[in-house]
Amino acid sequence: MPAPLAGRHIAVLLGGLSPERQISLVSGEACAKALESLGARVSRIDAGRDLAAALAKLKPEIVFNALHGEWGEDGCVQGVLETLAIPYTHSGVLASALAMDKAKAKAVLAAAGVIVPGGGLYDRHVAAAEHVMPPPYVVKPNAQGSSVGVFLVFEGANRPPQDLARDDWAFGEQVMIEPYIAGKELAVAVMDPAAGGVGALGVTDIQPHTGFYDYEAKYGEGGSIHVIPADIPPHAYAAALAQAELAHSALGCRGVTRSDFRYDDIKDELVLLEVNTQPGMTPTSLAPEQAAARGVDFEQLVLWMVEDASCPR
Repeated sequence: MPAPLAGRHIAVLLGGLSPERQISLVSGEACAKALESLGARVSRIDAGRDLAAALAKLKPEIVFNALHGEWGEDGCVQGVLETLAIPYTHSGVLASALAMDKAKAKAVLAAAGVIVPGGGLYDRHVAAAEHVMPPPYVVKPNAQGSSVGVFLVFEGANRPPQDLARDDWAFGEQVMIEPYIAGKELAVAVMDPAAGGVGALGVTDIQPHTGFYDYEAKYGEGGSIHVIPADIPPHAYAAALAQAELAHSALGCRGVTRSDFRYDDIKDELVLLEVNTQPGMTPTSLAPEQAAARGVDFEQLVLWMVEDASCPR
């Protein structure tokens, strides 16, 4: 019996230009190896400013986008792929750009009935000069992922994060500041039900060893414990699944996404923090782990994503 992707030429985009470059290299390599196991001829492309020329030269049938963060996840690379008319994985231009902009995404999600945190955008220098809301609160770039540039300001803190005023600050002039929500860190991956996917895969309770689900907790070996299914009340579990699917649909996402939540188990409040349109595909990543718990192994997940590829998205 021939391999499912025998004879198919697939380009895997990895690396890229964002602060999340290193994790994208790991995600991309894992996906490339899975595609090769499925029989595909794989071209690995470390995506730079010459991406269009590289793709025009290689002429792949499909692009598997394993980029994370700015340029690769915010609609820019998606626009290149649309221009070249190459079928690709994950979300399209509009959904990618919308989900990456936390302020705009929150407005759309709230209008659709998704429960999101309060707060708003502030000039980073203003946010560094004085508390713009009573601590505890969270400061994060408006358009980054993987907890890059995130600060927790705890109750009793005398000053806001002074790094926000640094000359070499690289994450934009405006930052999102939201009230800190106590409780559990939850995640729900969604395989697009509109494309034959199973929808929300499950709810994972993430228990970081550092006390905060930062970059090291997300991607470092042993950085966090993933409990799936999350040990939360059935009504909260069902709500997380439903809210993740609603968020996926409201933003117009395609392929696989991951929604991140906080669940205050004392107040019984579930709040969606953000939707990731290019969730990690590493050995410690949440989406592949949830898929495996539903009986979809890593190769099957990657195969489904490739079969779902299209253009336009």
